[in-house]
Amino acid sequence: MLSSVEGRTVGFMSVDALALHDEAAGDAYRPRHLLMCRPEYFAVSYEINPWMNTTIPVDHRRALKQWDRLVRVYEALGHRVEIIDPVPGLPDMVFAANSGLVVGGQVYPARFRFDERRGEEDPYATWFAANGFTSHGEAAFINEGEGDFATVGGPAGCPPGKKVVLGGFGFRTDVASHDEVRARLGVDVVSLRLVDPRYYHLDTALAVLSDDDIAYNPAAFDEGSRAWLRTRFPHAVLIDDADAAAFGCNAFSDGHHVIVSEGATNFASALRDRGYEPVPTDLSEFRKSGGSVKCCTLELRGANPS
Repeated sequence: MLSSVEGRTVGFMSVDALALHDEAAGDAYRPRHLLMCRPEYFAVSYEINPWMNTTIPVDHRRALKQWDRLVRVYEALGHRVEIIDPVPGLPDMVFAANSGLVVGGQVYPARFRFDERRGEEDPYATWFAANGFTSHGEAAFINEGEGDFATVGGPAGCPPGKKVVLGGFGFRTDVASHDEVRARLGVDVVSLRLVDPRYYHLDTALAVLSDDDIAYNPAAFDEGSRAWLRTRFPHAVLIDDADAAAFGCNAFSDGHHVIVSEGATNFASALRDRGYEPVPTDLSEFRKSGGSVKCCTLELRGANPS
């Protein structure tokens, strides 16, 4: 049942109530540093993925309210949210996750596949430079940032703090970019092939819940990638077709709270069973463009990531 405090309702609990749950999170919870872009110019004005349909209009006022609510959720949970100024003519700039991958204070910047999104590269690069993130120049290969890169902990036996990047490819990101990430950021990269065009980015097919726990939609990957995921994450949450289509995988976790599309009901139940606190959130307007919670959220990992 929905609850509301001062008219601010998010999923099954109010924004105000969320802050009260921090103390219950325990050691699993870690506050995050995030980058987001307000959807002042958000629209579906072109079609570059199967979800986009220019004949279905976006309710711009509703999109703004949904995005503002997401920011309030993050802030209520103790996360620090930075806001980059939107640019006219760049309707998908709201999807900040696609702008790059940030690990250890270094950013591997996006180089978008489609011309419609290439204009996002410079504003984000300027923001990263102005805020102290090192980029080592433009990317040489096509990649769409955290849309196709997800950061997890190293396997058993690795040094504490060791990070491994899961790299998606097959639709938007060239697999050659994975070697560039290895060289620039000094992390291991595991390449995972996406095979369903509906799940064209890794973050539409897989969600990181903690360093050692993920959720994913097996049907979105080829058999070799599924085999690796089964071996590395044998207890992963498997997302069913209905929840995948509701953008359940496009979730953001701080290690305890999982902000997830409110339509992914089976996933939310599985999260509760595992001790996570699901926070169902309505971002239905952004699903018209093929995005949801994670697409709107870039994690800024600092010089000493944990």
